[in-house]
Amino acid sequence: MVGIVMFFVALLALLVGFPVAFTFGGIALIFGVWAEGFDMFAFMPYRIQSIMENTVLMAVPLFVFMGLVLQKTRLAEQLLESMGKLFGGVRGGIAISTVLVGALLAASTGVVGASVVAMGLISLPVMLKYNYDKGLACGTICASGTLGQIIPPSIVLILLGDVLGVPVGDLFQAAIWPGLVLVGAYVVYILIYAKMNPDSAQPIERDENVSRSEEVFKALKAVIPPLALIVVVLGSIFAGVATPTESAALGGAGAIVLAVLYKQFSWRMVYDASKETVKVTAMVFAILLGATAFSMAFTYTGGDHLVEQWMLQIPGEKWGFLIITMLVILVLGFFIDFVEICFIIVPILAPVAELMGINMTWFAILVAMNLQTSFLTPPFGFSLFYLKGVAPNGVTTRDIYRGVMPFIAIQIVVLASLLVFPEFYGM
Repeated sequence: MVGIVMFFVALLALLVGFPVAFTFGGIALIFGVWAEGFDMFAFMPYRIQSIMENTVLMAVPLFVFMGLVLQKTRLAEQLLESMGKLFGGVRGGIAISTVLVGALLAASTGVVGASVVAMGLISLPVMLKYNYDKGLACGTICASGTLGQIIPPSIVLILLGDVLGVPVGDLFQAAIWPGLVLVGAYVVYILIYAKMNPDSAQPIERDENVSRSEEVFKALKAVIPPLALIVVVLGSIFAGVATPTESAALGGAGAIVLAVLYKQFSWRMVYDASKETVKVTAMVFAILLGATAFSMAFTYTGGDHLVEQWMLQIPGEKWGFLIITMLVILVLGFFIDFVEICFIIVPILAPVAELMGINMTWFAILVAMNLQTSFLTPPFGFSLFYLKGVAPNGVTTRDIYRGVMPFIAIQIVVLASLLVFPEFYGM
């Protein structure tokens, strides 16, 4: 039971607010030495070396750099302005354009915070100006900003690929349909809401001086450059021309080219993006090293065998295991970050999933879809904090919480459909 006690102590420390990497590493050291002595950690240097030599994980800083460079090119602003004019004449059109721009930003930048902040600064004031319901406006922005967790290239999928031993390219391909279904579900919900509450999602009056063809041309002009980058990055992986790591490097170079095209390039911008990339990468790898020590101590103290026995006794075998697993990850997502869940919870569950003969690519996509929900769930959903930080004074935390609830329900419904009908998604 030492490993189980260790797990709950770590969870309690995280909830109190201790730094994640030091929590995992420190608790692993205390419980590991108490249970087995210092010899348990004799192979820790070799594990650290293995992590640092992992070429798959090299894609993390490269994709982060790509996203940060694109964030600084005013890409989101141009997309939102052109898409808003294109769909503004439809009831709920600004919200629909926000969802579509969120999907494009997810596939090109994948930075949740940047997407939510950009759309919160640009799209939210426009929706409020046209008397959109505050809940609908806030929920749309938060949900659209989190699409980067499931639509490739996604950092979550790279981490899950490494943890579960599944090729990242396979995960990218498998995630496309669930991501598109989620986008479609958001748009359908907005259209239904606008139909039922016409005063809460009013259309924008078109500028008669600008023809429809001009609006379409401006929209295409804004969409084509990031779309070309998406095609290059994902296309090179799917065609087998490049590995995910090589395509990430290609994406970083492509982001610099787009910065030049948008006339936003400067060495200062490159320096700032590089600095932020180092911070994010250092955070991820520090957590990974702490999690490695934790999983080592957990395994040595027999915690993994205990979890395996419990999971194998769940009624319903494979389906019982999957339902309980999804519920546990969903609940944990209310309180802890996706990185901790990736590195601590998933490695404990993965051996049981393999024993039950579950397709690991399908399992990874289920987990990724579930982790996306953690960005929206109160009280600690990051998207909620990002939006609250840039929202106008009239928008309350209650408005944001109320607005995300339907989108959380949509995500759970799509997750359930992926669980019950995997063949529909090509799994």
